[in-house]
Amino acid sequence: MCAGGARIPEPGIASALAAEKAVPAEKNPPGDIPDSQVFIDYSSPQGFSLKVPEGWARSDRADGASFIDKLDGVVVSVAKADALPSIDTAKTEYVSKLEANGRAVRVTAVKPVKLPAGPAIRIVYTSNSEPNAVTNRQVRLENERYLYFKDGKLVTLELYAPKGADNVDQWQLMSNSFQWK
Repeated sequence: MCAGGARIPEPGIASALAAEKAVPAEKNPPGDIPDSQVFIDYSSPQGFSLKVPEGWARSDRADGASFIDKLDGVVVSVAKADALPSIDTAKTEYVSKLEANGRAVRVTAVKPVKLPAGPAIRIVYTSNSEPNAVTNRQVRLENERYLYFKDGKLVTLELYAPKGADNVDQWQLMSNSFQWK
């Protein structure tokens, strides 16, 4: 899955998505997670936990889970890996996949971060949302993707919201709350 709950497209569709134009950001973007939002613990059967917004729609997936409320989302997925990717590998492999399979993706940062669960990689980018099924309208999203590694597992935590929404504190709370069980 990509930002905004997007499905990874079939091979012939990827080039069309890569050519998609970025939609303009909203002037007064919806999607701020309220400062009063309550967070609850989500414990995954795949060996980790983190805090997620209470009341958001949860969808369990074979590789993790997603939590969505209107235009905001949290997607957590697990894959097998030998190690945490290096920054260079993240830039060449992960970013190229994001750009090829996402909607008008523009990566602005790929950096190592030290979090309570250990070293991680943070990828910051913007993208278009999936088109609305009724109106076909899209929203420009800002995204943060964290890569965590331990014992052969690579967990990807993806946070997204309309570009310009003020979710810095809430995203920091979620990324810092990630723990291995």
